[in-house]
Amino acid sequence: MITEKPMTAKAQSSPQPITDQAHPVLKRPWLLLLGLVLVALNLRPALSSVAPLLNEVSASLGMSAAEAGLLTTLPVLCLGLFAPLAPILARRFGSERVVLVVLLTLASGLAVRSLFGEVGLFTGSLLAGASIGIIGVLLPGIVKRDFPHKAGAMTGVYTMALCLGAAIAAGSTVPLSQYVGDSWQIGLGFWLVPALIAALFWFPQAREMHGSHRDVYRVRGLLRDPLAWQVTLYMGLQSSLSYIVFGWLPSILIGRGLTPTQAGLLLSGSIIAQVISALAVPYLATRGKDQRLAIMLVMSLTLTGLFGCLYAPLGGLWGWAILLGIGQGGTFSLALALIVLRSRDSHVAANLSSMAQGFGYTIASTGPFAVGVVHDMTGSWSAIGWIFAVLGLGAIIAGMGAGRALQVQVSSEKV
Repeated sequence: MITEKPMTAKAQSSPQPITDQAHPVLKRPWLLLLGLVLVALNLRPALSSVAPLLNEVSASLGMSAAEAGLLTTLPVLCLGLFAPLAPILARRFGSERVVLVVLLTLASGLAVRSLFGEVGLFTGSLLAGASIGIIGVLLPGIVKRDFPHKAGAMTGVYTMALCLGAAIAAGSTVPLSQYVGDSWQIGLGFWLVPALIAALFWFPQAREMHGSHRDVYRVRGLLRDPLAWQVTLYMGLQSSLSYIVFGWLPSILIGRGLTPTQAGLLLSGSIIAQVISALAVPYLATRGKDQRLAIMLVMSLTLTGLFGCLYAPLGGLWGWAILLGIGQGGTFSLALALIVLRSRDSHVAANLSSMAQGFGYTIASTGPFAVGVVHDMTGSWSAIGWIFAVLGLGAIIAGMGAGRALQVQVSSEKV
């Protein structure tokens, strides 16, 4: 049995009892990198494409704000509920094959969402959320296995791609739907196309599948480890703020007087700003003795930007949105980087990823739904500032624990 030991503040290395084999396709590392980027590009359009059209979709289908909140909450809830399936499927079929099949499932869900009315809207959102949840769990393990000495930088690269995909969808869905005759169905359904393209480019990874899925390791002790729970809570609370932004920021801005196109572009601009910090923050944060200062900084930027978008004069909205984006790009990329940094090998990383994203996204799903309920009860957006404050403070507290230079104390054994 192998017992994980905490890192010292100097992060001194210790012998690695479990050796992760290199992926065969690393003879062509550019192909693996391209595949990771294209997969990551598809992990947010299903979510960020809905918010700019939410008022139109709600009016078309006669949904209340609470029902609209459920629509924005359902995919996030599925991220958490289906995340624990990822390591099970990966051990049985291999991570690469699972990613390929789930990409095709994502494309199918996006088609169902746009073609079959209100039932299809919720069913397709469920399929999309489940698909994104499974893929999101597998990527940190793949990065830890195939880029063990560049894990921070590679986490930044695919997080940057993830943010870019979200920004493109947020900014272009409304113009696209208007171009095809004000059809929100086509605007939402379009995003199955990049999912199919990503599946095409990922196919070589599934064909030259890594063989280590046949070596099954049981990781014990995660649920009893305080550090693992701190990583999980940080993931969940910062994600809740992110999905409130994805799901509700355009509606909030429209309520303050912006047009749907303006609100969608502002959300897109905020997410584009995430690209910069998503790439830079993990790289810079791993240069220090730990990540606590970085977490405090990016969470402070996030909360400042959120309150600015909610309460500040309209003339400065773009500045607040950019500040929000820089903060949220850093918070999310750090959440993913912490999964890798707090794990000794890819087996632990895969299980910690499953825990952090499974429980974390279940926690995160409460945020968008709470916003819809509070707005229905008060008829105003002002009251949701309390939701921002509670989630932000909780994320900072959890982050101060998760940011310490330690590794989770678990045991791993081959079975």
